[in-house]
Amino acid sequence: MNILIIEPYFTGSHRAWAQGYQRHSQHDVEILSLPGNFWKWRMHGGAVTLARQFLEQAKPPDLILATDMLDLTTFLALTRPASNGIPVAVYFHENQLAYPWSPDDRDVQKNRDKHYGFLNYTTALSADAVFFNSEYNRQSFLSELEKLLKHFPDFRELQTIEAIRERSQVLHLGLDLARFNQHRPADSVPKKEAPLILWNHRWELDKNPVGFFKALYHLQDAGLSFEVAVLGECFSQQPQAFLEARKQLGERIVQFGYCDSFDEYASWLWRADLLPVTSNQDFFGGSVVEAGYCDCRPILPRRLAYPELLPEALHDEVFYETATELQSRLSASCNNPSPLTGLRSHLKQFDWSGLAMEYDDRFEEVRLSGRF
Repeated sequence: MNILIIEPYFTGSHRAWAQGYQRHSQHDVEILSLPGNFWKWRMHGGAVTLARQFLEQAKPPDLILATDMLDLTTFLALTRPASNGIPVAVYFHENQLAYPWSPDDRDVQKNRDKHYGFLNYTTALSADAVFFNSEYNRQSFLSELEKLLKHFPDFRELQTIEAIRERSQVLHLGLDLARFNQHRPADSVPKKEAPLILWNHRWELDKNPVGFFKALYHLQDAGLSFEVAVLGECFSQQPQAFLEARKQLGERIVQFGYCDSFDEYASWLWRADLLPVTSNQDFFGGSVVEAGYCDCRPILPRRLAYPELLPEALHDEVFYETATELQSRLSASCNNPSPLTGLRSHLKQFDWSGLAMEYDDRFEEVRLSGRF
């Protein structure tokens, strides 16, 4: 089967997902994409450019696999001569209905931010099959969709929510975890004097860096010994929380900034001991899975998508409810930063070596019947 992935925002986890599936699938997977810049413009105008590029292709695919960043209705309207009759699936890495907006965003201030969620709605409505990377993502989309449609004055079409629900499923994010294995240190490496605390997320508001560094300041005030590796990508100016942390934590910070190579990134994950997470939003948690696979002990909020990722037997050891509980759990873990037994073996299920076949089977069902 020939599958065409259409990705208007080809960077970060979106790019890694598309290329990972392309490498591991038994199908012939091609990628039609635009650079991962100007996300709002990609959602508005990316479909026009990608439609033109699609029409310039010689051979139509057996299945179109779009992502949530595509305005699918516009794309299909502009490609009718070539796309008519081709089954279409959409994969939601995130959804704009449940994504936390910055109060400083101009669209929020001018009350025009709902349009991006509406594009996600019409995209899901236009697709033959809708896949979400987590059950949390799926449920948050469907529940927020009802609120969005009720916002409008009439002809709200609430019955379309159930139509989308019926043709939606969870298909967890695939990750290339096996490539971390070659960077795993030998068991003979001596134990560090101070535990290494890790940040390996984007430097953005939804990851709540203020809460993260506040927890570290608590450790510092308590006189506990620790080091910090601040990884992750910064897309614009460095948020103030990171600049303040660099001053306040000083020499405790042993790495500050994006790793230029995967080798460097993997080495830091294997060196790290603790991963306290304070995110306000996470539709899957790829950075958490990667760190946990590398024996870094996660400390996670009992919400968002995280409970889906870990075995229930570890929940009481990992999850917290309040900022006070996070500080308490992190303080205790600094004195005993040992990996969680069985975590890495559990997280192997998200490696492409197993998931690619499931993807292949699901997409084959869509091709044959237009549904799963």
